This record gives sequence, structure tokens and C-alpha cells, in this order.
Amino acid sequence: MSERTVSCGVILLDRRGHVLLAHATDTSHWDIPKGQGDEGEAPIDSALRELREETGIVLMPERLVELGRFAYRRDKDLHLFAVRVDEGEVDPARCECTSMFPSRRDGTPIPEMDAFLWVAPSDVWRYASRSLARLFETTLSLAELNRTL
Repeated sequence: MSERTVSCGVILLDRRGHVLLAHATDTSHWDIPKGQGDEGEAPIDSALRELREETGIVLMPERLVELGRFAYRRDKDLHLFAVRVDEGEVDPARCECTSMFPSRRDGTPIPEMDAFLWVAPSDVWRYASRSLARLFETTLSLAELNRTL
């Protein structure tokens, strides 16, 4: 059996309970800021680093609530954290991705994420990958998370 990879990520909710999604460059889907940890890196540190690299948002670790590890895809789990941000604290227009990868078209470096927006829980399915939308519909309710954060 192959080893499952683990991506660590942060679910950001605003005061309305909307979730911040980032558009994955050269794809049709939006995602939460997440990615694989470096060797020996604690999940919370991986999640905060990915958040910083993919959005430019810097948060203190004590603000995060650990949600745990969730089955995501056949070969991948997510170790997730959540945070409630204050009104005006995160402006999607000011988010900036600094992590790059080679473009499928010509190999030039392009940002992993190229747009950001707040999405109501009822609209996540319109934007997110099937795997992320399914997680929020079946296992990790954004409405419930909004009530408990």
C-alpha cells in the first residue's frame, strides 16, 4: 500500500462565516491555502507557511484551532486548522502568492494561486474542487465550524 501524502492547510472564516478561497493558477478550481510540509516540519508550521506563501497572510500560531486530519482523496489527507478573522483583516484584493511553479504551457514560473475571494458556504461547490466541496458537505461543515469558532 502506498503512503498517503498529507497537506496542511488553514480554513479562514470571516465574521459572516464565509471562507477564503484561492484560485489555483491554470486550473478551473479554487482551494483553501494548503500544501505538503517540509521534512520534520510540524503540521501547524506547514499550514502557516503555506498560508503565507499562497496568500501573503501572516497569522500567529495561537490564533489557529486545530481541526485534525481528514481523508481528502484516495492518496491524500488534509491536516486542517481554522481561524476567524476580523472585519477588514483579510482583503482578497491584497492577497499575493509568492510560491511559484512551472507553467504547463511554456515552463515559465507562475504563482500557484492567482486570485482570492470570500465565498459563502452554500456557494463553495461552485468554485472548489470536488474533493474540497465533498469534504465541506460531508465531514467538515463550514456552517458548524462558523458556530464553534
